[in-house]
Amino acid sequence: MQTLAPADGDSGPDKTPGGMPTGADTPLRLPVALGLAVVAGLALLVAFPLYGLWWTAPIGVALMAVAVRGRRLRAGFGLGLVTGAVFFGPLLAWTNLHVGYAPWILLTLFQATYLGLLGMALAWLSPFARHRPWVWPAGIALLWVAQEALRDRAPFGGFPWGRLAFSQADAPTLALAGYGGAPLVTFAVAAAGGLLAYALGQAVGARAWTRAAAATGGALAVVLVGLVLPTTTPDGRAVTVAVVQGNVPRLGLDFNAQRQAVLNNHVAATMALADKVRAGQVKQPDLVVWPENASDIDPLRNPGAADAINTAARAINAPILVGAVLSGPEQGQSRNAGIVWPADLAPGTRPEQMYLKQHPVPFAEYLPLRPIVEPLAQAITNQAKLLRTDFVAGTAPGVLTLGPAKVGDVICFEVAYDDVVRDTVRAGAQLLAVQTNNATFDESEAMQQMAMVRLRAVEHGRDSLMASTVGVSGFVTSDGNVHDASGFNTDAVLVRDLHLGSGTTPATSLGPWPEYLLTLAALALLVAAGVARRRRPAPVEDTGQAASA
Repeated sequence: MQTLAPADGDSGPDKTPGGMPTGADTPLRLPVALGLAVVAGLALLVAFPLYGLWWTAPIGVALMAVAVRGRRLRAGFGLGLVTGAVFFGPLLAWTNLHVGYAPWILLTLFQATYLGLLGMALAWLSPFARHRPWVWPAGIALLWVAQEALRDRAPFGGFPWGRLAFSQADAPTLALAGYGGAPLVTFAVAAAGGLLAYALGQAVGARAWTRAAAATGGALAVVLVGLVLPTTTPDGRAVTVAVVQGNVPRLGLDFNAQRQAVLNNHVAATMALADKVRAGQVKQPDLVVWPENASDIDPLRNPGAADAINTAARAINAPILVGAVLSGPEQGQSRNAGIVWPADLAPGTRPEQMYLKQHPVPFAEYLPLRPIVEPLAQAITNQAKLLRTDFVAGTAPGVLTLGPAKVGDVICFEVAYDDVVRDTVRAGAQLLAVQTNNATFDESEAMQQMAMVRLRAVEHGRDSLMASTVGVSGFVTSDGNVHDASGFNTDAVLVRDLHLGSGTTPATSLGPWPEYLLTLAALALLVAAGVARRRRPAPVEDTGQAASA
């Protein structure tokens, strides 16, 4: 009689004491698995703003894991890809508002590929986890962190949008950011999902209700552990900060064509604030923050723009952090900058402090491999005129002195990158200012970005703010709560006291090490799973002689 080893290389299904298969590790029928993959993507999606149902993130993790468990590698990849497409497509829909569908579809599929790789890795791991109950939930959590670590870095510096951690701004798990940053928050969410996946297997497949209940309780404990963790509170003096959201005449990619009107809007709003200060209606600010692209006319080269900003700074009698686009340093290059504009700038002199954005966005602010990519980019975006200038990256953290405060300047998408924000705090930032321009996107993108600001505030124990051209602007205290948030696509001036911080959270001190260690653990599990596969028993060849019953 012919005896064959299982096709996936494991040692067969778990058995009850009576020797019957439990069914906990039996792959689902493909139509069922495909349906679960779709629902997993939807569950991940609604965890993020504008929906904000943070508790669905672990459910999405669990459903994807259940869908791929016990499958061949290519099936695991395909199911993960489906989950990724369903998740990233709507999440990143704001990228298609003004450049057409092709870039959005390409970005969606590219990001979904990482979840495909995750699905493949989970399928690879599942035979190893068959007789090791702890491996499955732990492996799910570790592999999610590893997947995000790769996606956040490759290629061209990565694209961290859609990290599990960024869905947790309203969740108890947010407190974990202060202890291990975004990677620890992702690990906790995925660990809760892994425990739910294990519970589903035990309940539905094995009918092991006690183990299913224990795993579900464990998932709940992981999600709620943040309720007992303290957050770091800034210990310094209070400073009064004003955020000016000047708005734009109209949303869209022709934002640069409106640059004089946009600058005028921010000057006028600051002048109006100065009138209210003189009338005693508003407290005198210690510093003012304008958003990214508040002056797309280079004020270091254009006397008219410089005079307008000078007028606003003198009127408000406080330094202004001006988001500006600077020409050069060479032909065909630009710089995305935050410039400290003093109220007492002497005539004919230039501001001395500025921050240059360190992480320009590939394909939006510069074209990598330009000779190859430019013809393709022009063909799929139909926006050739937007592709002629590359933004040059800065090389130093954005710690700027504005009045009594050392402000950590972070520009737009940089808030998604752990190292950019962490290096800014380590360099001495007492509060964080995120300058952004959402004029080419929509409210969902702005709210997703605000969720990142909330995580960074908790991660580093710093009061923070987001200043946008069109919204959403607002203040975030170090506990992650948002205050005085503006509306979208409107003008607003916000004034609030924030506290300066000098302390260091465990996350700031540990830096990237939690992510490194969790990723190494994930790789070790994959290697162990590979070794176990190589040691599987070889199939017994059929010799043509039937074994006796």
